[in-house]
Amino acid sequence: MSIQPPPSLPRAPRIYLAGDTVFRPGAADLFRTMKAICARAGLEGVCPFDGQAEVDDLAPGAQTSLLIARLDRDLMDGCDAGVFCLDPFRRAADMDPGTAVEIGYMAAQGKKLAGYTVDGRPYPQKVAQYRRAAWGDSLRERKGNGGSGTTEDADGLIVHSEGMVQNAMTEGFIRLSGGEIAVDADLLTAFGLAITNLASRLRA
Repeated sequence: MSIQPPPSLPRAPRIYLAGDTVFRPGAADLFRTMKAICARAGLEGVCPFDGQAEVDDLAPGAQTSLLIARLDRDLMDGCDAGVFCLDPFRRAADMDPGTAVEIGYMAAQGKKLAGYTVDGRPYPQKVAQYRRAAWGDSLRERKGNGGSGTTEDADGLIVHSEGMVQNAMTEGFIRLSGGEIAVDADLLTAFGLAITNLASRLRA
């Protein structure tokens, strides 16, 4: 009589942890905490550092940067969903541009997305603050019929994405996937709320 192997347990959904976290002080510790939050929700967190130990030994330059981009792309390909930090980056109004690319990449794959931020102000307010701090000017009312925004900056560029905390193509892709943007003054609390949202949708 042959002994049948026990049935394998289903694999936990793999979640790509995206954002400017990789650039922050104590990034490795922050990712460990984020992975623990994922595990408590029945998910497996995957961060950009995973499988990239060899990168630390390479000289900075175009080839190393391209390698990082390819490795990050491969990690995203192997994940079931993504969670993205939408915090303003380098004291500007907009989020980390690399994370914005990753939102578009995973959205194009039809994967479930969620977002989080410690700054829940509407995007135009962030632009207004940035312009005051960086250039000493103010936004002005835009002449037009509405559309993506009612104000413009001193260069005549429309201040778009009203009603959102970030550019409509970034936050919008998350929302179009069925996701939400979690907001809390504490980064890890906001992250945990986003993971809870993502976990419930992956189980549905």
